[in-house]
Amino acid sequence: MKKYIDTGKKDTRSGFGAGLEELGKKNENVVALCADLTGSLKMDAFKNNHPERFFQVGIAEANMIGMAAGMTIGGKIPFTGTFANFSTGRVYDQIRQSVAYSGKNVKICASHAGLTLGEDGATHQILEDLGLMKMLPGMTVINTCDYNQTKAATLAIAEHDGPVYLRFGRPKVANFTPEDQNFEIGKAVQLTEGNDVTIIATGHLVWEALQAAETLAKEGITAEVINIHTIKPLDADAILASVRKTGCVVTAEEHNYLGGLGESVARVLSTEHPSPQEFIATKDTFGESGTPEQLMEKYGLNAKSIVAASKKVIQRK
Repeated sequence: MKKYIDTGKKDTRSGFGAGLEELGKKNENVVALCADLTGSLKMDAFKNNHPERFFQVGIAEANMIGMAAGMTIGGKIPFTGTFANFSTGRVYDQIRQSVAYSGKNVKICASHAGLTLGEDGATHQILEDLGLMKMLPGMTVINTCDYNQTKAATLAIAEHDGPVYLRFGRPKVANFTPEDQNFEIGKAVQLTEGNDVTIIATGHLVWEALQAAETLAKEGITAEVINIHTIKPLDADAILASVRKTGCVVTAEEHNYLGGLGESVARVLSTEHPSPQEFIATKDTFGESGTPEQLMEKYGLNAKSIVAASKKVIQRK
């Protein structure tokens, strides 16, 4: 199978910061708004180099979304930044009414998503945001896997006309996708080829899926790993092509299994090609405090769990 190399662990939020800074140089219509978390969102470079286009709104997330929606009327492309919990759950009404309903060109950029926020605990570890955002008509939903892909996605969404939710994280994780990649919204990336099982992963679980595939290969099981960076619109063609070949699928995400990537894949398969499926995700629960590694182990969001799920779903074929 194809091998992927970790070129050095980096946090995906820094990929967003690097992409935003590059956009600041390229596109004078790009503006940035932050809810008192400039350092955490890695927006400092944009703030320092383009102060006239940076707006610190304070701990007033709902106001930030309203301001961003208004700025689009003047042709600006606003990027909002705060934690994923505050980017969605706290301001869902404002996003629905002021952004999604009228199709405003706002880019909602959300860091510290999922369990890997770690020690801050359940109140900050949102595991429902993908479901919340994908249900909004017209909302594009993206969940990137590493630094390089997050930077590429940040650049790409500036060219996309319409509301976008871009989700990324806090910890330093493997950086393995190409630095010069072409990020295509709505297009899955097949990372490995296999005939025995399809593993569809998103976000931090993509690297874990690759590690699982290597383990399975040593046991004579070939896994086809697909990186679904765009939750909506979902690349149904890529999913169906793979599962028609392998006959079964494991979905892996740092999110509740209710409403996340797994359910979107299940909907496609149930209507087009019913197949056995196993879910790697949190099971209708809140998180808790702990290191990212401890939490991923406890909640079964790692390569070991993907290996076990793959063997189980193969037996169900």
